Amino acid sequence: MQISDTVQQDLLRVAHLLADAARPETLRHFRQASLSAENKDSAGFDPVTEADRAAEMAMRGVLARERPEDGIIGEEFGVTPGTTGLTWVFDPIDGTRGFISGTPTWGVLISVADETGPRMGIIDQPFIGERFVGGFGVAVNMGPLGKRPLQCRKTKALSDATILTTFPEVGSPAEGRAFHHVARQAKLTRYGMDCYAYALVASGQVDLVIEAGLQPYDIHAPIAVVTAAGGIVTNWQGGAAHHGGQVIAAANRDLHAAALAQLQESLAS
Repeated sequence: MQISDTVQQDLLRVAHLLADAARPETLRHFRQASLSAENKDSAGFDPVTEADRAAEMAMRGVLARERPEDGIIGEEFGVTPGTTGLTWVFDPIDGTRGFISGTPTWGVLISVADETGPRMGIIDQPFIGERFVGGFGVAVNMGPLGKRPLQCRKTKALSDATILTTFPEVGSPAEGRAFHHVARQAKLTRYGMDCYAYALVASGQVDLVIEAGLQPYDIHAPIAVVTAAGGIVTNWQGGAAHHGGQVIAAANRDLHAAALAQLQESLAS
């Protein structure tokens, strides 16, 4: 859908308000001895905390005041239909496992999407004080080092690439084998970054993120931020990634094509 410049600026304004509202709700629980986590997955471990719920409720409160007719998809409280054709998609704490472990690479994910997918997004890291914004002509990181433009790297060869993923298992056994097939050809592999990995791609610090088993709220904001910085995000077949599942984010199209070919080669074998 066409979004006017005036609406774009309003959406950016509200996105920052959402991030501002979520920050204190996450920080007042982070690294506190009283923090506890419930498990949402009877077959494994999928934690949720009071901070997740409080941050999402704070963001929903902002939207109820600022843009009440837009839709919402949130991890903790589900879907709220809208009438404008625009839907806010957010994960109040992406990386709750890291959050409850005290690591600082979790983040608040905020995006706005239409029927084609995400149009603008924010990856916010409250503890470090970094905010990565992409979409509507904006590609910027604001944080301790000041305000800097986002720009992905030009790395072409897998042998020169740094690759990240959150879990070494990377989904199913077949998906894990495919990831490690690519990783063996890379210069450096790192684990455990959650959404911060995508921010590092957009910042020109690393080259690839390959993951599986994602939900839409995990990937909408990263797609917007990485794409605004000149990167590319698809599924493992080269199609749209905003529905979740298997995702590859690359700093540029050449590297994306090289990694995608290796993923598909492994899956076909």
